[in-house]
Amino acid sequence: MGEPLMLRPFRHVPPRPPHRTLPRAMIPRSLPAAWSNRAFAAFLLARLAGMFATQIQAVVIGWQVYGLTGDAMALAYVGLAQFLPMLILVLPAGDLIDRHARKPILMASWAVAMVCAVALWWLSRHAGTGEAGKATALTGIYATLALFGCSRAFSGPALQSLLPQIVPRPQLAQAIAANGMLMRAASIGGPLVGGILYAVGGGALSYGVCALCFLIGVSFLVRVETRYAGAKAPDTGGMWRRFGAGIRFIRNRPIILGSIALDLFAVLLGGVVALLPIYAKEILHTGPAGLGVLRSAIAIGEVGAGLFLSLHPFNRAVGKRLFVAVAVFGLANLAFSLSHWFWLSFLALATAGAADMVSVYIRSALVQFSTPDDMRGRVSAVNMLFIGSSNELGEFRAGTSAAWFGPVAAAVLGGVCTLGIVGLWTKFFPALHKVDKFDEATEARY
Repeated sequence: MGEPLMLRPFRHVPPRPPHRTLPRAMIPRSLPAAWSNRAFAAFLLARLAGMFATQIQAVVIGWQVYGLTGDAMALAYVGLAQFLPMLILVLPAGDLIDRHARKPILMASWAVAMVCAVALWWLSRHAGTGEAGKATALTGIYATLALFGCSRAFSGPALQSLLPQIVPRPQLAQAIAANGMLMRAASIGGPLVGGILYAVGGGALSYGVCALCFLIGVSFLVRVETRYAGAKAPDTGGMWRRFGAGIRFIRNRPIILGSIALDLFAVLLGGVVALLPIYAKEILHTGPAGLGVLRSAIAIGEVGAGLFLSLHPFNRAVGKRLFVAVAVFGLANLAFSLSHWFWLSFLALATAGAADMVSVYIRSALVQFSTPDDMRGRVSAVNMLFIGSSNELGEFRAGTSAAWFGPVAAAVLGGVCTLGIVGLWTKFFPALHKVDKFDEATEARY
């Protein structure tokens, strides 16, 4: 007989990898933890749809109104028609948001925005010809924009105050940066698609897409869960007394007040977005698609900066970085105002967008980290009022200045004023310039 069969001890041999392993330096870092939150993902998709609709509508209205009138003042009234209703309603809206659930308020405001898009679609299809027809269409556009401003008075504070109810506090800074980056991504596609849609199908097709996007946004909001919502504000003392508490909260924190006011005056005096239809048509000699590219340039810079911040959020020297960002914003707008080359103008706008994204990130984090949940609606309403003043009222300022001095002189003056504001704020708000970490905003008082 042969020798008995001897069994060898079992030894585990790991399978060979199908591919070579990557060097450690080439392994990508994980995405921000907030992005794995399903409620936050649904919130981002809803905001993307809403922002996409808003950006398409903005570029189409600008081109359509300037095409109807050829007057810079008509563009100024586009901003004013949206700002005045928001000015009247944003403070009561903030008080309402603190005392009630924020998600239904946001859904209702977007439903009104969808109605506005449908109204603009109808005006585009049934506008008459001749001077009388143009005047009727223009009046209808301004009236619809006023209603749209009413919806924004509620949607703006609701959006800003809803995010801390969706993600836990340790993920809030990354969520703010990721949210800002993706919103700017929608700002790239919106103007591009808006210009193309208007060139292909006119205003009717463009506004139809806007209405559909708002409907999609409302459907995604249904899936958003607010697990981290705090107690609602007490329904006592009257609306103005409750809102006065929010005003005092901001006034007693110079870091928050200074950052909000810095953004207000920098964009109010230095913004050039309202002048883009004039620059596109008369200085850079391009069409509606080129106007969409110019508006998207700002968003491209914002997305690049937002993507970096979402992966590498900083929490040191935030005050100094804020002042540097606003100064770069002013210098970039100065470069755009003097440019007669399309791609140089594109690069200047992209740089301004990146600087603005850094500024928005710092300001938003300062406000969110230092505000209790039962006061976020009122504080966000004040912040929204400042933002609305800087955007819509800034469009009115830019259009008026262009009508008086010409578009180039108006843009140059705005950039110079922005740099002047940076210098003044360094003197008036030294605590803001010296702040190191976001949490310091909670303790800083006059």
